[in-house]
Amino acid sequence: MQTQLDKSLSAFARADLLQGPTPIQRAERLEQLLGLQPRGIRLFLKRDDHMLLGGGGNKLRKLEFHIGAAQQAGIDTIITVGGVQSNHARLTAAVCARLGLDCELILTRSVPKSEVDYELNGNVLLDQLFGAQLQVLAAGTDSLARAETRAAQLRESGRKVLVISMGGSTPLGSLGYARCAAEIAEQETALGLTFHQVVVPNGSAGTHAGLATGFQLLGRGTSVVKSYSVLSDRDSSATRTLKLTQDTLALLGSNAIVRPEAIVIDGSQLGEGYGLPTQAMQDAVRLMARAEGLLIDPVYSGKAFAGLVADLKQGRFRDGDNVLFVMTGGTPGLYAYRETFQG
Repeated sequence: MQTQLDKSLSAFARADLLQGPTPIQRAERLEQLLGLQPRGIRLFLKRDDHMLLGGGGNKLRKLEFHIGAAQQAGIDTIITVGGVQSNHARLTAAVCARLGLDCELILTRSVPKSEVDYELNGNVLLDQLFGAQLQVLAAGTDSLARAETRAAQLRESGRKVLVISMGGSTPLGSLGYARCAAEIAEQETALGLTFHQVVVPNGSAGTHAGLATGFQLLGRGTSVVKSYSVLSDRDSSATRTLKLTQDTLALLGSNAIVRPEAIVIDGSQLGEGYGLPTQAMQDAVRLMARAEGLLIDPVYSGKAFAGLVADLKQGRFRDGDNVLFVMTGGTPGLYAYRETFQG
């Protein structure tokens, strides 16, 4: 049955990069190890790392709408920005390779790490394999301004260029996770249950804002979604997420007003800053690997899962709750953090 959300989304061009819904699986070993079973709390994993293109990850959902618009406009070159180990940059490069588009990545040293693996392995290695042209800038450089300057140069030579901002987290990109909310709702019906909370990491805010938009338009409200900030402090993340949610709702033709308190963000897992390891993150990555045989990345899902584990251990869920953790991908980043896990 098509919802109003589905109808609103259908007005936007979308490139099919996912090739179908990503699965949801129950994490029974984690339930056992975390002592959830006596309370009837069930933990599920939304496998947004389980995609065929470019190593998978949440940025593909955002790119579906950016690339759909690019195809409509006859774009031949994509420029995007991010940190050295940007998952969004890697997936943009992969999509461009698949579609035969030129790709330029303007990356900044936003994390104070200089190990060989961080500089050359992980996403950086894959960016190069996908054929992207890389430019790495010093910390603090306005990479988006540099991208716009480069785009202007290319346009003067007759190229048709699209610049995508960090993480693809614009209202258009956030439609990818509004669509994911509809996907989750369909999977709930198939599973015969309702998720009381959907948990995600929050970097550039597009994943949280998109899900919040989708659940709002499905009549569930935005507070179904909870995120753990991994890029900036809780208040900055909340301000960014609220605005992006409101703008995404407006893009879909909704005049719904979202109250600040309905954007649920926890700032406890940031640690010393973006991309910097915490002990809780390392423990969470190892727990997921050793309990379920699954990999989560050290920058986004690792910190978010650490937050969820803390909440579960501290009894912040009700008996009988169903909890969905969205695994947002980014696992190539594990190879860039070898010294963290082997040190």
